[in-house]
Amino acid sequence: MSEKKASAASSGWNLESSYARLPETLFTRQNPIPVRAPALAVLNRPLAAEMGLDPEALAGADGAETFAGNRLPDGAEPLAQAYAGHQFGYFNRLGDGRAVLLGEQRTPSGELRDIQLKGSGRTPYSRGGDGRAALGPMLREYIISEAMHGLGIPTTRSLAVVTTGERIVRETLETGAILTRVAASHLRVGTFQFAAQWGSEDELRQLADYALRRHDPQGWSEAEAAGADGSGRALRLLQGTVLRQASLLASWQLVGFVHGVMNTDNMTISGETIDYGPCAFLDRFDPATVFSSIDSQGRYAYGNQPYIAAWNLARLAESLLPLLHEDQEQALELAEGALAAFEGAYHGRWLEGMRGKLGLLGEEEGDEELVSGLLRLMQEQGADYTNAFRALTLGQTAEAGLCGEAYEDWLRSWSGRRARHGEAAASESLMRRSNPSVIPRNHRVEEALAAAETGDFGVMERLLAALADPYAYSAEQEEYAAPAPEGGLPYRTFCGT
Repeated sequence: MSEKKASAASSGWNLESSYARLPETLFTRQNPIPVRAPALAVLNRPLAAEMGLDPEALAGADGAETFAGNRLPDGAEPLAQAYAGHQFGYFNRLGDGRAVLLGEQRTPSGELRDIQLKGSGRTPYSRGGDGRAALGPMLREYIISEAMHGLGIPTTRSLAVVTTGERIVRETLETGAILTRVAASHLRVGTFQFAAQWGSEDELRQLADYALRRHDPQGWSEAEAAGADGSGRALRLLQGTVLRQASLLASWQLVGFVHGVMNTDNMTISGETIDYGPCAFLDRFDPATVFSSIDSQGRYAYGNQPYIAAWNLARLAESLLPLLHEDQEQALELAEGALAAFEGAYHGRWLEGMRGKLGLLGEEEGDEELVSGLLRLMQEQGADYTNAFRALTLGQTAEAGLCGEAYEDWLRSWSGRRARHGEAAASESLMRRSNPSVIPRNHRVEEALAAAETGDFGVMERLLAALADPYAYSAEQEEYAAPAPEGGLPYRTFCGT
């Protein structure tokens, strides 16, 4: 066995390449472009172990070479995926312009997890870009994706970030970096838009069958047992994606997460959060909140996210129409039926989550009005979203950032609703499980990134430790619960490309 293969084997790589077996219309075989001097910036040791990899082996020079794309693990078949997407409502032909998929790691639990290098160089889909990534945005994705995992929200994850020893040109010269991203898959709504627009119907069907087998194996088995043809399988895929995305969007809204760029190429079939570019978390509660510097019209504002998700899913349904039924009218009817489930699924999950945040055991008809009343007060008085719920959880109602007669009336209604079930301990426990004590505060993330640019990763490590269990309510988390100081400029984020 060669030294390269021995090193890969000793690291625990167990790669398969199922995506590379799909029609080549959907991708281009592409090796990562080697970099000058890769050095490991951060390694997610718990995730590595969970995936059957050896953290100690990956922490050395061989790991840095692998995460930079200079050395390929045994079994890798690198490729850049093709996809399309509605970007701010406008349809474009896209693809992995700065990323390659190495393959899928078969974990000890039997799952397949995509291994992608982001920032690995130009591909045929780069559209004039340099194919590289800067350290700051890659570390931001690492921090926010791991925070989302701690919050219990489905997400792609970050296995490692390496610096490349090269400088890249953005508005200034910046430190080059590559992120190793782990995902249930990188299949997007835009993948199906691409296949529907530029592939054959058979290629679209192969993609749909692959997605169903990978993300709904039970649905695939049931469809096979029932003798369902391609139309039945495609409908099952659409229905499953709708429900997964409804649950995901409710989870975002419950913690105040603003994605920032909900283009159709940034919506996964798996129901995982993907692409942490101009994302951030609410400070003051306002449904119109926008952080992204490029979202001048507020298309992807916090309060719009559920509606945009439904719009994106309609684009998926359009792409699948040829598979749903040979008769166009019947295909439309099936698609509309699947899409109609989104609103109820989203609202049900959101209201269930809000009951948890307020410690409401059971269900009562007036619960939604109770929730709406609190959110209305938060918006009117500029209360901090996370800390208002945190204060209520701790019984510190005077510290919720709310005041006045309307708030006192609301507190009486809330106390009465909780008292009717007479289980104070269970109610408090539910609130602690539903309301994070800490989120990745925007100023804390910027603080960590600024320190990392100077070579100090300790600030980031301490932040990640606080975010690893956001429901712990520990003393160590107290300093990370404070909002940004008053008087600063409105927070703005950038996509990093």
